[in-house]
Amino acid sequence: MTAQHPAPDRPKLDRPVPDSAPIAFLDLPAQQARLGDAVRRRVDAVMAHCRFVMGPEVAELERALAAYSGAAECVGVSSGTDAIQIVMMAEGIGPGDAVFLPAFTYTATAEVPLLLGATPVFVDVDPRTFQIDPDSLRARIADIRAAGRLRPRAVIGVDLFGQPAPWPALRTIAAHEGLFLMDDCAQSFGGALSGRKLGREATATTLSFFPSKPLGAYGDGGAILTDDPDRAELYRSLRTHGEGRTRYEVLRTGMNGRLDTLQAAVLLAKLEGFDAELARREAIARAYDAGLAGHVAIPARVPDSASAWAVYAVLTEDTPAREALQARLQGHGVPSAIYYPRPLHLQPAYQPHHDGARLPVAEDLASRILALPIHPELTDGEVARVIAAVQGQG
Repeated sequence: MTAQHPAPDRPKLDRPVPDSAPIAFLDLPAQQARLGDAVRRRVDAVMAHCRFVMGPEVAELERALAAYSGAAECVGVSSGTDAIQIVMMAEGIGPGDAVFLPAFTYTATAEVPLLLGATPVFVDVDPRTFQIDPDSLRARIADIRAAGRLRPRAVIGVDLFGQPAPWPALRTIAAHEGLFLMDDCAQSFGGALSGRKLGREATATTLSFFPSKPLGAYGDGGAILTDDPDRAELYRSLRTHGEGRTRYEVLRTGMNGRLDTLQAAVLLAKLEGFDAELARREAIARAYDAGLAGHVAIPARVPDSASAWAVYAVLTEDTPAREALQARLQGHGVPSAIYYPRPLHLQPAYQPHHDGARLPVAEDLASRILALPIHPELTDGEVARVIAAVQGQG
């Protein structure tokens, strides 16, 4: 199997891995062993100057992320969720407003509208790419306009699992309907569409640096990318209690959404080798594609795109088949995870706010989807073991 479907070289890490050792779904200790010296140098610099909140590393990281993505402005914040909230606060989104977003994603995307008094309106997704379905979006906007209870205000496109949402279609719909468009890129920083890094597909792009993300901190962290300098200035005010030119000039109601200097330092160290890690993730995904096709439904690639491969998710025939596959993988020391076992419109927290529309694709995906390990520290032998376990060998 290894000879048939080898995964190309990973970032250098000298560590023996016994063939029988359990495989890590996410191997942060191995990454720390590889990057530890660079991270420690950055952290030691922070410990020397002791500017733990909004220290110089935050501004340095903002410049680096803007340069990497091509965005004109970057604002570091405390988490990906707070990034979404700051963007929506800046637009004045609140009671009576409808915010359209995919039903098949993580709860953070939907909880922020509710926290601000707005209503999340769930949209179905594409059965192959798992991204928001433009046809379903058009239908859901029409539904809300016809009902007349809510004002359509915004669309959140989610770059799910590392791949981009259908941004050309979303921009067309948002422009036609007069809606604010934002990109929840929490899982997909480093991905690209039409040769351009994600970060400029919408008016504002939000990032998460939760440790499990392709570019992950050692705690919570996030950022907002935009080409609009006026919005960036507003985001900076909102992340720091609504302050103006000085700390005690309060211009608006804001929040405490600042990025810790230590997390910025960690991210700066990790950003240096980020492209090599993305290349390794892509190599593993290609090895999985070659070895798993015909055994499970492998992920469809969004056309003309590059994925950050935060998640490599396959589809089984049905729920019993998924349960059987999970049990077989566990028996071979191969971990797996379900992203997501229940679409948002069926979650107890959101059911009271849902208009009852059926979203069959999201519901079907939740019953069959299964994520396999994909991270830069996987060895070629471990990749081969995952493939063999899915195939039912051994």
